[in-house]
Amino acid sequence: MKIIVGTRGSKLALTQTNMVIDSIENAYPDIECELRIIKTKGDIVKDLPIDKIGGKEIFTKEIEKELLDGTIDMAVHSMKDMPGELPEGLKLSFSPKREDYRDVLILREGTNSIKDIPFGGKIGTGSKRRKYQILQYRPDLEVVGIRGNIETRIRKIEEENLDGVILAAAGINRLGLDLGERVVYLDKDIVLPSPTQGILAIEVRENDNRIDNILKCISHRKTEVQKTVERAFLKGVGGSCHIPVGAYCDIIGDKIYLEGLLGTVDGEVLIRRAMEGNLDSIEEMGYRLAKDMVKEMNRQ
Repeated sequence: MKIIVGTRGSKLALTQTNMVIDSIENAYPDIECELRIIKTKGDIVKDLPIDKIGGKEIFTKEIEKELLDGTIDMAVHSMKDMPGELPEGLKLSFSPKREDYRDVLILREGTNSIKDIPFGGKIGTGSKRRKYQILQYRPDLEVVGIRGNIETRIRKIEEENLDGVILAAAGINRLGLDLGERVVYLDKDIVLPSPTQGILAIEVRENDNRIDNILKCISHRKTEVQKTVERAFLKGVGGSCHIPVGAYCDIIGDKIYLEGLLGTVDGEVLIRRAMEGNLDSIEEMGYRLAKDMVKEMNRQ
């Protein structure tokens, strides 16, 4: 049996997809997976900010078309790149264990701490969520927009004379990049991550139970709960690349703790709230916190 797996062509996308393929082939030796690279709008248009060329779908739309057309059987994405609503006929299947959910600051050579960045220093990120949160922590910094894959953005530290760039820890870890003391992990109290950051999204056709059953072999229980809660929050706030949105769900015993962040387009208002709930109402909890925060934002 052969499964055709679609993905973007960046080093990180290929690494993540091969991780999933290896897990499937190890569990099912009679299955052969074929990798197919698909270029998305986000890969082609690299000189404009994401919110100027569309929403999160710029990294998924072309891949999803091939999935709906039947030319691929499943697609592997970074879950944080997935829009809140999927195209009709598609769904998210099971996910493997989450990587580190945090953001990291990669500093220029010789700088080992965010406090060592000089007054008025320059930080690169293409994310409004990261930009406005880091400015709350260090209002003196200048944040400049950058895009590109992980390696490209790290190179921009030298090329554009930046003091650092903010990236997802998951990508750095999955690529096995050894950047030594230049890597500073940003606690969620400083920068709350994007909803589902560090989780892989495996997208399949809604009626394809065959692939769904195969993917059960990679499923990780805590990760499944976290993605359900955090995506419910994302859908509840109508999240896109146009407004700052953050969320992180933790599970301790039979309790769920959800933190959410919501901001205005210009970052003038950023609100952050938390909620505690039980494992029997995970989706409802994400929506509830989102609705409460949207109401509060509308009152601002």
